[in-house]
Parts: sequence; structure tokens; C-alpha cells
Amino acid sequence: MPLSLGACAMEVLFGRNKKEQPEPVRAKVTGKIPTWLQGTLLRNGPGKHTVGETRYNHWFDGLALLHSFTIRDGEVCYRSRYLRSDTYNANMEANRIVVSEFGTMAYPDPSKNLLSKAFTYLSHTIPDFTDNCLINFMKCGEDVYVTTETNYIRKINPQTLETLEKVDYRKYVGINMATAHPHYDSAGNVLNIGTSIVDKGKTKYVIFKIPAAAPDRMKRKSPLQHTEVLCSIPSRSLLSPSYYHSFGVTENYIIFLEQPFKLDILKMATAYIRGVSWASCLAFHREDKTYIHIVNQRTGKLVSTKFYTDPMVVFHHINAYEEDGCLLFDVIAYEDSSLYNCFYLANLKQGFEGNSRIIPVPTLKRFAVPLCTDKNAEVGSNLIKLASTTARALKEKDDQVYCQPELLCEGLDLPRINYAHNGKRYRYVFAFEVQRSPIPNKILKYDILTKSFLRWGEQHCWPSEPVFVPTPDAKEEDDGILLSAIVSSDPQKLPFLLILDAKTFAELARAYVDVDMHLDLHGLFIPDTDWDPRKQAPSQEVQDRASSQTGQV
Repeated sequence: MPLSLGACAMEVLFGRNKKEQPEPVRAKVTGKIPTWLQGTLLRNGPGKHTVGETRYNHWFDGLALLHSFTIRDGEVCYRSRYLRSDTYNANMEANRIVVSEFGTMAYPDPSKNLLSKAFTYLSHTIPDFTDNCLINFMKCGEDVYVTTETNYIRKINPQTLETLEKVDYRKYVGINMATAHPHYDSAGNVLNIGTSIVDKGKTKYVIFKIPAAAPDRMKRKSPLQHTEVLCSIPSRSLLSPSYYHSFGVTENYIIFLEQPFKLDILKMATAYIRGVSWASCLAFHREDKTYIHIVNQRTGKLVSTKFYTDPMVVFHHINAYEEDGCLLFDVIAYEDSSLYNCFYLANLKQGFEGNSRIIPVPTLKRFAVPLCTDKNAEVGSNLIKLASTTARALKEKDDQVYCQPELLCEGLDLPRINYAHNGKRYRYVFAFEVQRSPIPNKILKYDILTKSFLRWGEQHCWPSEPVFVPTPDAKEEDDGILLSAIVSSDPQKLPFLLILDAKTFAELARAYVDVDMHLDLHGLFIPDTDWDPRKQAPSQEVQDRASSQTGQV
């Protein structure tokens, strides 16, 4: 029977602001940490939801609290520090929330009348968003940044978690928002996508690349100064662009889903004077389609065929790869946008016991897209001939193709993979289980080949997204360990870093820390060796084996 998130657990997990721990605290280690595991696990998420007498409305609005586990020679040190963003500093100085977040509209001067508010805000039709970067991390060259979904990122010191300079994407590429989930290609370049709102009469999605390093003649300059636009995709609506949280990549292509979860720009431009949050300007249009855009990385051009599927909301892409002239991609899909509503603090405060009807069920779906379509194929025919999937692509009139996914499994989210297999054939998904509550109580491993699961769970324990770290010279895709920060709702149990064998799910070690640890969102492991997301790239033998296995799915 799955655990329910009751009022007591909610108070521990969500009801209290967390204390930072800027000085390192040595953990008490039980079990044995593999000797080869040397590096730092960085984690990011909301840690403060009240400032003075004011409170944020949504969990995703909370002020960013970074924390880290540094693992060396079998020992673990923990530290945490609030991101000293401009948002944080302004709020702390005023002793109340004065910078708006997506689910909370704030007013710097509550004494202003409506006319004054209008003059203040209408000078910025598109608002200047927050730099409260609470979602994820990005490695750019030798630098580490924290990210959110606005145009701002913040550089940090990954050893001390100190906040460094503020970076505005708009200085390098014309976007107002960007994903917090970038990708890295085989050369270590950063790939990302952002939205440019009503720029020169157009709204578009911009795919851009940040080089791993500046050119030799400009070594002192940041790689960000050499950002390159790979492609621009026109939004289907000038004033209602799609919301998206991530995207997919293969070795040669980029996958972008323009979903019917849309941001109303006109409503957003007047949200301030209407006294409503920007989140209220988002709406799911279940009568619309989800459009699948495929971009050739080499040419920057869109595949001309118009692919679409049923309305859905995707927050997390898992992986994608190419097979026999087709592109396959796996996503965690929801039937609507109600997941966002679950994380309003008012809803969390009620708990989810006996209220499972409001919990949307995430589904792992596999889509298959033909990269070249047969113009002579009959209308209604399936253009996918692969034995490895039951996903279909049905030809329609006017050069349109309806994509019907294969349903692989249900009940998981925050997926991670062995990133050495990103954009390639793969077999394993590491995630957390989602049942009656959107708050996870189990870590799982899903085997796409056998459709089987391995699980780890413990009473009153709430895990973070599991991060996979490969064993040096790994021969198998799941040869490595999983790291997860575990928060307990039992006041007698300390939080800890969990270290699992990724192949067997055997528990290898725990590192208990006597600190006020928070639930977080996403993380990044930085090994002590030179950072390279594909350093453990699979050998040709392993790729061939994966190819033969995938063909049997």
C-alpha cells in the first residue's frame, strides 16, 4: 500500500522554511561507498516559502536553496546555501515578498494605487522575470550555473555554493524564457531552447548552442558570448506560445513538442494590474493537438512533414534515438495540466489522503516518427515498419502524419538515464514512483526491454530524483550507482544521501547528516576528474548489444 502524504508529513516537508548550512558538515556513513566514487552531487530546489508575514502561493515559487554532497575517499561532507539572487536580496531587505514568481504576484509598494501600478507595469509589456534559479544546474565550459525557466541564470561556485554573477540570456540570444533542462552534445556544447515573445511582430521558439569553450584567440571570454542560433520555429500563435519544460535530442536531430498548454501573452501583460499571477495566464486547450517539430542539427532546418499527436502535457523528455530511418523518443506524458495545480501550497497543506482523484497519472509514452515519408503511401497507412515498437505514424491528407504512441508503463516521473546513452539506443530509466501522491516515496528502475521494475522505498522516507553515476570503464548501461537525497518525515530519523547499486538496487551506503534538508527538484554530479558528460560513452560492442536488445522489445 503506498504511503499517503498527510498533514504531519506536509508540515515537515513543505510547511517550514529551511535553515542553510554554509559550513561543511561531515556525514555519518554506514555501509561502504565505492572507492572510485569521488566528486560532488549538487542539488537545487525551493527552501523558503515565507518572507516576513508574506507567503508564496506555489511550491515552485520558493527561494532557491542549493545543497551538495562532496564524496571523497569514503567520506561525505554536506553543505547548503540560499542562492543570493537579486530576488532573494530584495525580499530579505524588504522583509516580505516584493519580486513576483510564476504562481505569486508581488507588489514592491503595496501603498500604490491602481493607476500607479498600471504606469509602473505597462512600461514592460513583457515583464522582467525573476532570477530565483531554483530548478536545475548547467555546466558551461568550466563554469556551473543554476537555472530556472526565465531569461536569467546565475553562476555559482560548486565547491562553496556561493552566488556569483547574474547572466541574462537576452545579451546573447533573443529569448524571454528558456528551459532549465539543457542538453550536451558529444563535444560538450550546450544545447537549449527558449521562447522569443512578439519580437518584431513574431513569436518563435529559438534553439541555440553554447560552445564548450571560447575560441582559442578569445580564451578569456565566456563561451556564452559565442552563443549560436541553430533554428527558429514559428509559434502557431502570436499571442499564445506553448509552455514546455524540456526537449529531446538524438545524434542528428532535436525534438520539440509544441503542446496545447499555452501562455496567454495579453493576460500576462495585464496580470500585474489585475492582481493575478502569471500562472493564471496558462491554460490547457484539450481541443487542440500537440505538434511534433523535428530539427536537423546539421542544417538547422525543420523536417517538412507536419507531425502531430493527441493533446497532452509533457514536462520531462527521457531519451530519443534514431533507428532505420525513424526517430524514436520517450516522454513522461500527462493528460492535462493539473499536475501544476497539485503543488499550490494550499493543496499541499490539505494533504492527499483520500484525495487521489486530483493526482494525474504520468505515462511513459514512446513515439516513432519517420524521417522520410513515402509520398505514394496510402492515406491511413502506418509509416512505421519497426519491429521494436508498436508506435504508429498514420499518413493523412495535406502531408500530415498522426503519431500514435506505444504506452510503455505508468506511474513514474523525474526520469534520469545513463547520459552516455543520451541520443542513443538505451534500456534503463531511473525515476521516482508516482502513485496516490505527486510526492515520491519510492525510487525505481524501469527496464524497457523486459517491462520490469526494481524499487527502493522505506517508511517515512521521501527521495529526490535519482542521479546515475557510471562505474569507471563500465561495460553495461546500468553499471554504476544511483545517488538520491532522502528527506524523512519522521523527526527521529536524520536525512541522508542514499547510494544504490544501479544494476541490482542493493543498498551500498548511507550518509546521514544532522541538518535541515529540503525536498528538491534536480541535480548534477560533478566528478573530481575533468567534467565530461559523455566520458563514459559506451563502446561499439555495448552499442551493438543494445541495438540487438532493443530490436526484441
